[in-house]
Amino acid sequence: MNLDPRRSEAFMAAIDGGSLEAAASQLKITPSAVSQRITALEQDLGTPLLVRSRPCRPTAPGMRLLQFLRRRALLEAEFLAEQADETGPVRITLAVNNDTLATWLLPALAPLLIAEGLLVEFVLDNQGHTFALLEQGLALACVSGEAAPMRGCTVTPLGTMRYRMVAAPGFAVRWFPDGIRRDAARRAPVMVFDRKDTLQSAFLLQHFGLPEGAYPFHYVPASDPYVQSIRLGLGYGLLPLEQCATMLEAGQLVDLTPDLYVDVPLFWHAWRIQPPRLERMGAALVKAARAVLLPLPSA
Repeated sequence: MNLDPRRSEAFMAAIDGGSLEAAASQLKITPSAVSQRITALEQDLGTPLLVRSRPCRPTAPGMRLLQFLRRRALLEAEFLAEQADETGPVRITLAVNNDTLATWLLPALAPLLIAEGLLVEFVLDNQGHTFALLEQGLALACVSGEAAPMRGCTVTPLGTMRYRMVAAPGFAVRWFPDGIRRDAARRAPVMVFDRKDTLQSAFLLQHFGLPEGAYPFHYVPASDPYVQSIRLGLGYGLLPLEQCATMLEAGQLVDLTPDLYVDVPLFWHAWRIQPPRLERMGAALVKAARAVLLPLPSA
């Protein structure tokens, strides 16, 4: 049995667009036609593929199909470019955590993306959740905190991203004149990236016995504004050393707990079979990460 290309295209468009209406707009057909094509594909394969919610999401078999379709599209584009003796642009989707994108990733990838003619779509999530995007077929590769590879994929250690608990000097004087103490930490506002961010809560629980919700906090779910919020004295929080080292040296921030930090291991996940350009990009990413990040602890 062969997969019908129009039905496969409708399925991918519904996932990418998040709805049958968005898929219909992309494919220039009606939502009913999109639904009919997906239903026919489900009948072909004998299993439900799409949860028709808002946004649309794949079922477990749908995830596997989406993984296959994305990889096939990438390999096909690369093959056709080679046959035509040209290197036309190829689009890839990478799932990465916000701090990685805000620090070392773009300087590492930009020269290669330009030289190789690669178009990239970054899908952002917490390093504990980017692996799920690869599993769901929403990304072709990912930077993740997960050490175990997915079936059919390889995993390569990148290094450790170290986080320091920092604040603006004025904030430190106001809230922690004698250093961080449990009573003071119950009152001082904490900067939290988003509702998936557990770094701050785990740090305060481990070192000061404060459970989540025992202290005031702000949500600022964007990397640069998050840093700016700390610099402006809105709250204190954990920042990767790659992002705050210069500010610490300049006295714009102070390290509230010089003897305490959080190390987050990072790994590169990619499919075993991939186009040469994506393979070269992965090799460049690994090399750049190891030049910037701290080494992973020995087993």
